[in-house]
Amino acid sequence: MQTALSIRQVTKNYGGQRALDDVSLEVPKGVVFALLGENGAGKTTTIKLALGLEEPNHGQLEVLGMNSATAGEEIRRQVGYVPERPALYEWMTATEIGWFASGFYAAGFEHEYRTLLQQFEVPTNRKISQMSKGMRAKVALSLSLAHQPELLILDEPTSGLDTLVRREFLESMVDIAAAGRTVLLSSHLISEVERVADIVAIMRQGQLMVVESLDTLKCQTYELTMTLAAGASQPPEVPGQVLCSRQRARQWQVLTRNLDERQIDAIRDDESVVAVEARTPGLEEIFVAYMQSDISPRHDEMDCKASESESVQTS
Repeated sequence: MQTALSIRQVTKNYGGQRALDDVSLEVPKGVVFALLGENGAGKTTTIKLALGLEEPNHGQLEVLGMNSATAGEEIRRQVGYVPERPALYEWMTATEIGWFASGFYAAGFEHEYRTLLQQFEVPTNRKISQMSKGMRAKVALSLSLAHQPELLILDEPTSGLDTLVRREFLESMVDIAAAGRTVLLSSHLISEVERVADIVAIMRQGQLMVVESLDTLKCQTYELTMTLAAGASQPPEVPGQVLCSRQRARQWQVLTRNLDERQIDAIRDDESVVAVEARTPGLEEIFVAYMQSDISPRHDEMDCKASESESVQTS
């Protein structure tokens, strides 16, 4: 088995609302896989379906080779899961909640849990109710890791945490993947994801816009800034997959994918263009372009409008 999570043509409806629309993706083993999307994009729904907490209307999910619809309990026993708001017994101390949780796992859980608490510098004898949000998050992460799961699922785990605690979380994710285990990270904090993710999936309104390694996604995306010659009203046709275009006076900025240097040189040679600057955009800029797209994610060409005067040219 080379995949930690397999999702095949999954659709999920809540009444008349479609939360997931024919989503398919594979999460390889030993990577940090990031699910990106705004609130309501379908990230948490995907996680609940994977864990067997809900069933899809159509399609199939497998986690560590097990069918989520029929083996949900065993999946939840084997994976580690940290929701955005972990449910912890407030009246217990960090030590007590580890002792309580150890009853659900094999021998060695409590020892590993105490080691993680020490690593994260969590006060073991302080009640959960007296801990900061950051300390609670560290307790939840320790509980999810103590049985050394092959797959760790994190749903907005750093939301509301201070900078230092978020950094600790991110460093932990990299360490886990380096050990050959898998991390599925759901987040809307793009700058954090860019630091740790191996593969990125961008979701919007229940649909999958793109799934790609982070390096490939960035290397194959350019922002072109074209300065037009006097009298020119439109830029030359831009090859590739145009994600977004905007105009400011005589300058056009176009975010496009699958463009090579030869094609950029051809744009530079066009008589309507005075100058062309090409740069690699950050993940956040790419994410925003996909979020603003007006065309279905299944189309090869996507538009976005930054102002009323903007338009897009595609090949």
